[in-house]
Parts: sequence; structure tokens; C-alpha cells
Amino acid sequence: MIVFNMPRRAGSLLVLSLLALGSPVLANDADDLTRMLHEFLAAADTEAAHQHFWADDLVYTSSSGTRTTKAEIMAGFSDSADEGESESGPVYSAEEVQLKMYGTTAVIAFTLVATPPDDSAVLYYFNTGTFLKRDGIWQVVAWQATRIP
Repeated sequence: MIVFNMPRRAGSLLVLSLLALGSPVLANDADDLTRMLHEFLAAADTEAAHQHFWADDLVYTSSSGTRTTKAEIMAGFSDSADEGESESGPVYSAEEVQLKMYGTTAVIAFTLVATPPDDSAVLYYFNTGTFLKRDGIWQVVAWQATRIP
């Protein structure tokens, strides 16, 4: 048996440090989630971006009031490929991003900006996403979009 002789305060600091190292939420999780959001929006027209971003058990409520799942979102990509669609959609970006961390759960709320490829009006949406960290991977399990009039 190994016995360490150290002052009580140093021992407490060591225990806190070890607990922090073993914590399921690391300091850089907030940065990772923010970066993940921006990368997803930049590549939102790709199947790979959706595959990585959404959890298999996703519940997505659109701004039109419909509910959908990850499977339905992913099926839309194969339907588009079958129909030969190549029309470019809007460019998406996020403004006023707010992030709240709750251990292995995080909530992101932001204003989604949809800039069309032509000169038509830019659209704005309030979006809120709930992320879970499972096996070290963050993914969205719930999403809500509301069009701002």
C-alpha cells in the first residue's frame, strides 16, 4: 500500500483535479458544439453533414409545423439523387448563438439566417437544438425551428 503524505489542501486540489480529468464534459465541449453547428450549416446541403449531425432518435419540428425523423431526412437525399435535382438552395449561417451546457446534454439556441442564391429576401428563423453526448460523440436529439415573420 502506498501512502502519500501531503497537506490537506494539496490533497483536496489533487482530488478536484482528478475529478475534473474524469468529467464527461470537457472545457472544449462548448467550442466543439459551436464549431459543429457552423460546420453543419455550411454543409447543410450534403448528406454526410446530416448523417453526422442528427442522432438516430431525432425528433425534428420544422418551421411549417411538421415533425420528422432522421430516417426521413436521410431518405430525402436519396429521393433528390433519384430525381437528379441539382438546384442550389440557400446558404445558412447562425447569429446570436446561445449555448447552455448540462453535463452530457447541451442546448443551442440561435437565429438561423437563410440567404437565397438569387436576390430574393433573406429568411430568419429561431432554432433550438438539444444535443446529447453518447460514447464521446455529440449529436442532436431534438430540434425546433420557428420562422421569424
